[in-house]
Amino acid sequence: MNLQRSDFGDDFQWGVSTAAFQVEGAHDADGKGLSIWDVFTDSRRIKGNHHARIACDFYNCHERDVDLIRQLHISNFRFSLSWPRIFPSGKRPVNLRGFSFYDRLIDSLLERNIDPWVTLYHWDLPHLLELKGGWTNRDIVDWFSDYTAICARHLGDRVKNWIVMNEPSVFTGAGYFLGIHAPGKRGLPNFLKAMHHATLATAEGARVLRSETRNANIGTTISCTHIEPNTDLKRDIEAANRVDTMLNRSFLEPLLGLGYPMDDLTVLRKMTPYIQAGDEQKMAFDFDFIGLQAYTRELVRHSVFTPYLKAAIVPAKKRKVTFTEMGWEVFPESMYHLLKQFSAYPKMPKIIVTENGAAFKDVVSDGKVSDTDRLRYLEDHLEQLHRAKSEGVDVGGYFVWTLTDNFEWAEGYNARFGLVHVDFDTQKRTIKESGKWFAEFLAQI
Repeated sequence: MNLQRSDFGDDFQWGVSTAAFQVEGAHDADGKGLSIWDVFTDSRRIKGNHHARIACDFYNCHERDVDLIRQLHISNFRFSLSWPRIFPSGKRPVNLRGFSFYDRLIDSLLERNIDPWVTLYHWDLPHLLELKGGWTNRDIVDWFSDYTAICARHLGDRVKNWIVMNEPSVFTGAGYFLGIHAPGKRGLPNFLKAMHHATLATAEGARVLRSETRNANIGTTISCTHIEPNTDLKRDIEAANRVDTMLNRSFLEPLLGLGYPMDDLTVLRKMTPYIQAGDEQKMAFDFDFIGLQAYTRELVRHSVFTPYLKAAIVPAKKRKVTFTEMGWEVFPESMYHLLKQFSAYPKMPKIIVTENGAAFKDVVSDGKVSDTDRLRYLEDHLEQLHRAKSEGVDVGGYFVWTLTDNFEWAEGYNARFGLVHVDFDTQKRTIKESGKWFAEFLAQI
């Protein structure tokens, strides 16, 4: 890559992202309550029957990983708070021992001149709230708001950058419609209720942050995928538009004050019974930034057998293209197209790419991990990001997913995304060649 760090500007934010459940371990330490993912992994529905009771042991060894962040010249660290670690029952009383961990982590980051970017919710809902309906229960807007207020009051003196939600389309779709993620529920009514309540909670959580903190930089993240029709046939084009509406528009447009795109995706009209008077205004918030999590492209074809969407993804494995261990096509131009697509909204604030990365088979050999495919992936996607930025897209940061190999949800430990390799038997860390490259890139003056 011929690009230099300076080509992105002095105020461009470079970082790396993680999530509490995927790295912390210490699943029952210091008063932490059960999360829906603790229960889901115990039900043996993860590849290899893997669990995250230890994961990367970040809870006990975070100082080591913070040192790695500094060694890699990364100046921004995005991590999430574990809701059941702070509120074991999902609601008050507060577990101060849980806050103590995040106090230590944030202080460690600040001591090394690393800015903390705190995500309030990255999928680990307290199990006791799920027993009350979880995201299908409208009361969760109040539960989440109270949790947000406590976190803001406790950490707001040291944390400037806040992210309300992580990828609501994924935790509602995979967790409440398909049942392949926690809590394992299925069905359209569950999904639509969870979708609406997550949207309401995102905006309300942001309002709470605005009222409880000073000069905070408040955003939320959206999972997005570049969508193209499989052919030029009208039915494939229409199917691709429906998938684009569901994946890329339905969770963003309400936050921008545009409401749900029901005219373009009629199944969303079935949400009407769950929408109360005044909800459209409550769903909107003037965010300081929107985090886009961009990984790949999907080709879509018409499918009469697929309910609601009448569309199906054509797997990358069947298209004779390069793909990752997740089965995702390596298509760097998707970064450019997504940034252009999302920046076209009139009310779109600054964009931060809060996740981008790839899982490949990584092997330690002679103390090294030669992950040239990942290194090339990151280079190529940064070139496409710079292409969009040079054309006027207001993109202000890039965070790699992720720092260390971790527990990758339904994939268990089979999918390695990290810049740093983890031996999960010994917890030994080995910086991969991609991590060394990123460090050298960031060290440029």
